[in-house]
Amino acid sequence: MNQEQHKGTTDAAVAGQDKAISRRHVLRTLGIGGAMLAGSAFASKLAMADAPPSNAEKAGRVLQVASVAELTSMPPGLLKDGQHVVVNGYNNSGDSGGKLVRWNAASTKADNGGTVHSVNGMSGRFEVVHSGVADFRWFGIFGSTQNADAALDAMAGDLTIHRIEAHSDLNFTKRHVYHRSNLEVDFHNHTVTTEGMELNTLDNPFGAVMFFQGTATGATQTVTLTEDILEYSDMFQVADASAFRIGSWWHAGISANAGGRAQKELDYMIMVTEVFPATNHVRFNYKSGWQLAAGRQITYKEIRPAVRCHVRNMNFIGIPVPVNGTSQRPTPEWDQIGSNPVAYEYAVECDATGINATKVFWPVVMRRYNTHFLTERCTLINPEERDWGGTGYLTQQINVLYGHVKDCNTSNARHLNDFTCAAYCMVENCHGDGDEYGPFVTHGQYEHDLTYIGNSGLLSFANSGTFWGDSAKRVTVKKHIASRIVANKRLTDLTLEDCHAVVTYTKPGTKMANSGSIWVNMDGLQMRGCTAQEMITISKGSSRGKRKNIIDSCSFGMMKGYELARPIRAGTTQVGFTPSNGELTILNTEFTNVEEINLGSINKLTLINTWFKGLPVSGKVKVGTREIIMQGGGLINCGFLFTGAWDKVGDVNNAKNTPDQSITIDGGAVFSGTNGEKAFLKSVDPGNVITWSFGDCTSTAADANTAHFHIEGGTHKLKAFGSRFVGGKYAVSGGGFGGGNYLFVNSVIEENVDRSSLPAEAAGIRHSTGNLTLA
Repeated sequence: MNQEQHKGTTDAAVAGQDKAISRRHVLRTLGIGGAMLAGSAFASKLAMADAPPSNAEKAGRVLQVASVAELTSMPPGLLKDGQHVVVNGYNNSGDSGGKLVRWNAASTKADNGGTVHSVNGMSGRFEVVHSGVADFRWFGIFGSTQNADAALDAMAGDLTIHRIEAHSDLNFTKRHVYHRSNLEVDFHNHTVTTEGMELNTLDNPFGAVMFFQGTATGATQTVTLTEDILEYSDMFQVADASAFRIGSWWHAGISANAGGRAQKELDYMIMVTEVFPATNHVRFNYKSGWQLAAGRQITYKEIRPAVRCHVRNMNFIGIPVPVNGTSQRPTPEWDQIGSNPVAYEYAVECDATGINATKVFWPVVMRRYNTHFLTERCTLINPEERDWGGTGYLTQQINVLYGHVKDCNTSNARHLNDFTCAAYCMVENCHGDGDEYGPFVTHGQYEHDLTYIGNSGLLSFANSGTFWGDSAKRVTVKKHIASRIVANKRLTDLTLEDCHAVVTYTKPGTKMANSGSIWVNMDGLQMRGCTAQEMITISKGSSRGKRKNIIDSCSFGMMKGYELARPIRAGTTQVGFTPSNGELTILNTEFTNVEEINLGSINKLTLINTWFKGLPVSGKVKVGTREIIMQGGGLINCGFLFTGAWDKVGDVNNAKNTPDQSITIDGGAVFSGTNGEKAFLKSVDPGNVITWSFGDCTSTAADANTAHFHIEGGTHKLKAFGSRFVGGKYAVSGGGFGGGNYLFVNSVIEENVDRSSLPAEAAGIRHSTGNLTLA
C-alpha cells in the first residue's frame, strides 16, 4: 500500500493488512522453494516506513530479492536473526536458481556460493532453507561451462541434505571422496563430462568423480581358529566376543592359502546378528561358502559403512586416453588420465541406476566390500581402454555380497559384470555385444552361489589364474546366449540351463577364436537344454561336488581334433586341462559333425538315448574312457576307437598302464552307415584289454567292408546276446580269445554278415549255434 492509499486508514486496519503478508502466509502461498514476488526487499521497507510493525511482525516478515548479488548486498538493517528472504533467481529473477534463505546471525560457515552466503564481510550468514533436497542451480550452475565440483562438495558435505538434483549438463574436474550415508544424487539424465579432470593416483579404479567410502573405527582383532568353520555356517569364532555389537559391521578376512596371496575364501564386510560371549562366537549375516580349517587366522576390523548413497540417471562422457597398444604404461601418468563416474567401498545398500557411459577408462561402477546393492539400467559403449587390466568395465565388484545387477548393456567393452570373491549375487537381463573380452566373468577367488538369468555375452568363470584360487562353487546360468562359455577350472556344482554357445565374428569375415564352444569342469556339473555350435570340452580340475554329473537334452557340434573330454597326457596337470576322470551321464543328447575327436579318461560314461553323428569319411571318436554304457541312441556314420585307458597324469614318457576298458550296448541302440575307420567299434592298440557286451541293439553297415566290431590283438571278452547285425562284417582276427577270455555270440540275428574272420570255436569261443543267420 503506498502513502496515498494509506491516508484515511486506521492503524488497526494497516496492521491487519501487514499481518496478511506474514511469513506463514507467504510460505503457504509460495511454497518452500520461493515463488516470485513483485518488487524488492527495499521497496517493501519503504512501503512500511510510516507504519512500523511490531517486533513479532518483523520476525515473521519474508522479504524478497531478485538475485544472489542483491541478497549479498542487503543493508545491515535488514539482517535480523531468523529473517527469511525469497531469492527469485541466481543471476536474474526467474533463471531457475531461486531459493529461500534464512539469516543466521550466529553462523560462521564458509560462504560456498549456494547453500551459505555472507553479506559484505559481516558476521552471520544466509543459509538455504530446504527440506533435504538440494539443487546445483542454487550455486549458479546452469550448464557444463561452469565446473560443478565446489557445488557438489558443498551439498554432499551438508548432512542435512539427503538428495542432490541436477537440472542441466555438468562438468567436473575433481575426484571427490565422501565418507557419509543417506545421500541420493540424481542427474535427471543430463550429461556429465570431465574436461580438465585432475590426474588420478596410480592404478586407482576408485578415483571416480564420486567415491563413497566407509571408514574403519580402529577396532580390530585376530583369532587363530581352533575348530573348523563348516560350509554354510553363519557362526564364526572370534578372539573376544565382547567387542561385537548386534548391528555392527566388520571386515572379516582369512589368511591366504599357500597357492596365492589372493586365495582367500573369506574376505567380506558382514554384519553381527547375534553374540555368544561365553564361547567367543559371533553370528554374522553370511553363510560361509567354504569350509575354513582350524589353524587358519581370521582378522576382524570394525567398519562404519557408507549406507544408502545412490547415484542415478546420468549420461557420462569420459576423457580420451592415448592408445596404449603395449603391456607397459606408455607414459608414467598414462593410466591416471581417464575418468569414471562412481565408486563404492565399504558400502551398504548403495545403488547405481540409469548410468549411461562412454569413453570410460576404469569401471563405470566400481565396488569393493559392498553388500545389498543394486546396479540397474546402466550401459557402457566403447570405453577408452580394454586391454589394460581393470579397464573398460561396466561394473567390477570385489568382495561383495547380496548384489543384484539387472537390465544393463555393454558394447565393445571388456566386462559387463566382473565378480571377484562375490557371493549370493544375481545378474539378469544384461547383454553385451562386441563381446570377445567377456561380458560376464569371475576371477576365481572362491566366488559362490551366483545366479545369471536371461543374459547374453561371453561367460568366463574362475579363469584368472592360480593367484586367485581358480575356484568357484554353485554358479547357475539360465537362458543365456554366449559366444563362449568357459568354466573349466575348479568350478564346483555348475548348472547350465538353456544356454547356447554360438559362432561369432570379431569383424566381418574374421571368426572369434573358439567361439561356439563350451568348456566345463566335471565336478557336480549339470547341463540341460544347452547347445554349442562348435564343441564342448569337459575337464576335471576339482572333486568337491556331491551331486551327479549330468548332461541332458543338449546338442553339440564338434570340430576335428578337439576334445569332448580331455585325455590324460604329458603336460596336462594344469588346472582346467586335467583329465576328466569320474563319472558322467549324458542323456537325450546329440553330437553332430563328429570328425575326429577325443573322448578322454572319464572313468564311467553312461549314454542314454544319446547320438554321435559323424562325417562318413572321418567320423570317429578316440576313446580313452574306462567304461561306456550305451542305452539307446547310437552311432550314425561314426565309430568309437578304443585307444586304451590312460592311468597316469603328466607321464613324461607317455607310458600308460592300460587298465581294462569296457563297452556295453543295449536298450535298443542303433549303429548305421560307415566311417573312415570302417568300423563302429574298434580296438586299435595291441595291448588293449576290453570287455565287449552287445545286448538289445541293431548294427547296420552301409557296405561290406564296414565292421560291426573290429579287434586287433590284445586281450578281450566279447558277448553278443539278443542283438541284430545287418550287412558288413565281423573283424576279430588276431583277437585274444580263449582261456579266461571269451567270445560268445548267441541268440543274435545276422543278415548278410561276413563272419569269416571269427576264430574257430574252442574253449571260451562259441559263435556258431543258437543264432539266426540269413544270407
